[in-house]
Amino acid sequence: MREKVWQPIGAEAEARWLIDAEGYEVAHFGFNAVLRDYARLGRLLAHDGAWEGRQIIPAQWMIDATTVRASDAYLLPGKAFKRFGYGYLFWLFPGGRRQFALVGYKGQYICVDPISKLVMVQTAVEAPGANSNDEAWALWSALSDQLR
Repeated sequence: MREKVWQPIGAEAEARWLIDAEGYEVAHFGFNAVLRDYARLGRLLAHDGAWEGRQIIPAQWMIDATTVRASDAYLLPGKAFKRFGYGYLFWLFPGGRRQFALVGYKGQYICVDPISKLVMVQTAVEAPGANSNDEAWALWSALSDQLR
């Protein structure tokens, strides 16, 4: 991750990844970084894997990861989950526009709209049992609607 993504996007701080008992990175959980570097990652994703003219993540992979194929309709928003659809560890927003989010534990989000290049990052921690993510999704929806 450091060589392939973090250094090419000019991350300002080292990121940390949770390691399992066998010494391997936990792929689905436990990635930690500073807010500005999360925003850089969001910018990379908003440009379908391109950074300043260099393709770091294959664009087709980004599209495949954030789009539900017709044969996988069970992953659509409202079917996979009440609010979201699901891609390759990306949460997909409902609607005709391709928007997605990385959702962390207890309230961390990176929301991305590739068309407007809008990125919203939240690193707050929700209280146990809180449902404050409704406010974050409402804010995202209002911002992205306004910038269409």
